[in-house]
Amino acid sequence: MAMTEFDTEVDLLVVGAGAGGMTAALAGAIRGMSVLVCEKTAMVGGTTATSGGTTWIPGNRNSHQAGIPDQTEDAAAFLRHVVGNRGKDDLRAAFLASAPQAIAELEAQSEVRFAAAAAHPDYLDGPGAAYGGRALGPVEFDGRKLGADFNRIRPPRDVFMGLGGMMVGRAELGSLLNPLSSVANFRSATKILFRYGRDRLRHRRGTRLLMGNALVARLFYSLRQRHVPVWFEAGLTDFLRDGDSVVGAVIQTPEGPRRIRARRGVVLATGGIGWNSDLRKRLFAPQIAAFSQAPEGNTGDGIALATTRLGAGLDAGGDSAALWMPCSVLQRADGSKGVWPHILLDRAKPGLIAVGADGRRFVNESDSYHDFCMGMVRAGLSEAWLIVDDDFIHRYGLGLVLPGGRGLARLLRQGYLHKAVDLKGLAHRIGVDAAGLTASVKQTNADLATGTDSEFGRGSSVMNRFNGDAAAPGDNPCLGPIGKPPFYALKVVPVDLAGSGGLSCDANGQVLDAEGQPIGGLYACGNDAASIFCGTYPGPGTTIGPAMVFGWRIADHLSASTAASASTADPASATVPRQDAPAV
Repeated sequence: MAMTEFDTEVDLLVVGAGAGGMTAALAGAIRGMSVLVCEKTAMVGGTTATSGGTTWIPGNRNSHQAGIPDQTEDAAAFLRHVVGNRGKDDLRAAFLASAPQAIAELEAQSEVRFAAAAAHPDYLDGPGAAYGGRALGPVEFDGRKLGADFNRIRPPRDVFMGLGGMMVGRAELGSLLNPLSSVANFRSATKILFRYGRDRLRHRRGTRLLMGNALVARLFYSLRQRHVPVWFEAGLTDFLRDGDSVVGAVIQTPEGPRRIRARRGVVLATGGIGWNSDLRKRLFAPQIAAFSQAPEGNTGDGIALATTRLGAGLDAGGDSAALWMPCSVLQRADGSKGVWPHILLDRAKPGLIAVGADGRRFVNESDSYHDFCMGMVRAGLSEAWLIVDDDFIHRYGLGLVLPGGRGLARLLRQGYLHKAVDLKGLAHRIGVDAAGLTASVKQTNADLATGTDSEFGRGSSVMNRFNGDAAAPGDNPCLGPIGKPPFYALKVVPVDLAGSGGLSCDANGQVLDAEGQPIGGLYACGNDAASIFCGTYPGPGTTIGPAMVFGWRIADHLSASTAASASTADPASATVPRQDAPAV
């Protein structure tokens, strides 16, 4: 669309209110820009809101303050080992150079707060890998500070909330499940439950926000403090251009289309590939599930419009177009689905194996969720089965079955998982080869004698052992017997949690065309931008970390380039009156 008249003019237009988009907006506001955020849905947060919120920031000052210092040089060595010669060295160098400064500025100039995790290992071993300090966790946030805007925070997945709306940290789960086992557990559980009960007198869910919910709430609260307008139910439909440069966008609002001029730039942060069926068919392996862990409003708008309208380059993501997580699915009576991502609570524990239709193992079950699913992709599997015995399911739980076997009978009735008195019967129930399954279990049990997984080296990495059970018998915390009947099987499928493929961008977040040339005025961050890790998944928070850092870099770049232009131009021509956009 050609440039004509505009309904609203701002310095910076950000499309999408996830962690990347809100960081770009907040960093722009800190630099004195007039900013407008347009969010397609009725809530902020995007995929970040339903995530653990861990943010991978090498060299951050929080780690030094906590006494577990992380060094940028170590992270650089680690990434050279993980990513190898896949490319994008310049983008990773820019990320490493800016990451500490970006987070330090956000913490100094806004309500964004992080704490360095003393123990949260990188997902792969290698030179420079970190055990703690590099992964930052969002500090708990009191949602009541937002007032009526609390309802604008996208809630976590329902399967991750207790009692219909209560968030619980990983370290708190034991206290809530076993409140009478100690005085400390009782006090912790009572405190959490009392706060939640008080919240429900006035709110639809608990206001004690943790993990990704805390991060997006802190970003949103910071935007509100700086009076940055956020338009809701305002989706991108087209770009406005002056020649080859983008000068704004058309936003569809409840009141109709609005033509927004962006004097310095338009930032795409619409959530990546998500539910866009055309992009999924083009980039994903055919056996990948047809649904995404992204919010349903994430329909690839930024990527699709930039590539079709502007000729933007589409980067397929290197080794993988997405980052994956094995998920089990509960089909509810009302037609809805309960999707449980198998992150770390069961897969890494001793006494579990995963098999395909031939009954054979195909991967190290204790590896990261992404690498587990990459094993499925390489094996051509559209589904796999987690196999455990009775001891395992009562000790650790399995998916929606909580430790102690809570919910087991109900979930068996609902067909969420399957049970049989022997392995042959279980194989028959789930349709896998009985001889293969029996052989796999036999080999797993035989490996207990040496403590070494003879097939896939399970328990050999730092992360494997960290997520295993150090209290289990034997030297390998990820290996345990499968022998006590009955036996259980739970189906998992690979589901995308974030994009690796996306728009080609340079180190300042500027979108490139198919020939690698910058498209004037157009930027992207978060899942709209292709991953700087080229389809690998180095560690916890390696999606949110770059999303925030490149959102920050975009604002910093625009601020610096505008200042440079103003210093060499006629002062009168460099002054553009601002008009803040009204909130919708």
